[in-house]
Amino acid sequence: QVPLVESGGGLVQPGGSLTLSCTASGASGNTFRDNTMGWFRQAPGREREFVAGLNWSGIWTLYGDFVEGRFTISRDNEKNMVFLQMNSLKPEDTALYFCAASYYSDHVPQRRNEYTYWGQGTQVTVTS
Repeated sequence: QVPLVESGGGLVQPGGSLTLSCTASGASGNTFRDNTMGWFRQAPGREREFVAGLNWSGIWTLYGDFVEGRFTISRDNEKNMVFLQMNSLKPEDTALYFCAASYYSDHVPQRRNEYTYWGQGTQVTVTS
């Protein structure tokens, strides 16, 4: 069983919106309330890239350059959940989206090797 479980992916038209959710499965025995959390994505034939991240309290956030204000990352530590609200979706946003937990608490890294727990991903397809 993977430590993180993503949901909310699907098929959407360009300009549409989706909200991805991520929750701790309990498999690792960790709720991840004290961890920096991030979202990454990977399209076929491309490297996995950083989308967004936030620190344990949700005060500090960081986004990939391509986001350009379209996405918002948030968390609800009472429910052990992390969200990625995606608006104005483009066909190039099509990818498998992964939730990840870092070993940091306040720092928000962009490199995937600074995240130690991962989910299996949820597919987002943007097409007309």
